[in-house]
Amino acid sequence: MTALQPYSVHAYNLAKNSENKMHDDSVAQRFGFQGGLVPGVDVFAYMTHMPVAKWGRAFVERGLMDGRFFKPVYDGEMAVVTAEETAGGLAIRVESGGELCASGHASMPADPPGISLSDFQSVAVAGKTAPADSTTYAVGKWLAVPPFILGVRGSDDYLRDVRETNPLYAGEGIVHTGMLLRMMNWALMENAILGPWIHVGSTIRYLTTAAVTDELTARVKVTGNYERKGHAFVELDGVVVANGAKVVAHCQHVAIYRPRETLAA
Repeated sequence: MTALQPYSVHAYNLAKNSENKMHDDSVAQRFGFQGGLVPGVDVFAYMTHMPVAKWGRAFVERGLMDGRFFKPVYDGEMAVVTAEETAGGLAIRVESGGELCASGHASMPADPPGISLSDFQSVAVAGKTAPADSTTYAVGKWLAVPPFILGVRGSDDYLRDVRETNPLYAGEGIVHTGMLLRMMNWALMENAILGPWIHVGSTIRYLTTAAVTDELTARVKVTGNYERKGHAFVELDGVVVANGAKVVAHCQHVAIYRPRETLAA
């Protein structure tokens, strides 16, 4: 295996004012954390720097990556992303505060993904009218995200906040890979009333690039809702869609939507 040059990020919590209070210092501390958690989707964004550095635009057009989160990355701390070349791609790790916080794998599959937009239903956004539970996140239920356009300014702000240094995105007006994954979070947040919750892991297959001027939305299906060790988990399978017609990415997403500490907190 060949190790690539480490990539260091001065982590920044983009979600301090989010509805998810797991990113708020005082709430996160009640759950046993040192402070507000840097969102998992942003740690994932840090990780994607490595395969984009290796494969360039080709990775955001057809690459595959997964990531799992073990320990928090905190605002203001240094996160060090490392990657080793393996026969199948890149093995990626994120360490911060002397601990392994996340790991993942990136590759460039040769086989076509076999994803069709017609496999994913377009529905109206349910809205934040009912609490997150086995009904609002019922297995088989379809979720939606309100359409939005990131725009040049929005993209510039996001690239700054996730500390992205690769010139590809700004230079070619491409939506960052991490922003696409963030839409899976929005599918959870826009269709139920959530308390503090935690992103556990994701897998994403990039199918083409999205321009910062594209109108983006997501079509998402709940594929799992279960309890494990007192936590309530939800699993999603969805696609990010540009301009109502082009599938940009296929994502699987796992989150703890009701941590076991919720009642105690």
